[in-house]
Amino acid sequence: MSDISERTLGSRLRLAVVRLNRRLRAQSTDSTITLTQLSALFCLYKAGSMTPGELAATEGVQPPSMTRVIAALETAGLMARRAHPTDGRQAIVELTEAGRARIDEEVSARERWLDHQLAGLTDEEREVLSQAAEIIDRLARR
Repeated sequence: MSDISERTLGSRLRLAVVRLNRRLRAQSTDSTITLTQLSALFCLYKAGSMTPGELAATEGVQPPSMTRVIAALETAGLMARRAHPTDGRQAIVELTEAGRARIDEEVSARERWLDHQLAGLTDEEREVLSQAAEIIDRLARR
């Protein structure tokens, strides 16, 4: 494959992934939670409890911004702080049961939407997407 067609494939793939991600995010079940807040919830859902600084670093935001996100999620009852077990200056943030339930709802809504979209494809198209998903996953792990 030439450099030009590889760049074209890369551009098309990037754009398709961005568009699909945007459509999946649009399936949100609660418009009162911002995308930044939802991302922080997903991060804790996947990675488990951590300090606010670790959460900020993982999410790629400044600590003061994460402080505001955590405060809003605490107020909503989706996240809670507890004392750090070894460092009295630190806190640990974690999802509440309501926070876990919220993420489960989000995942279910997105998967329902995607399942509905996939149902309109042919068997051959679904097989191509299945193969593409494996390749994309392999690329993402590199």
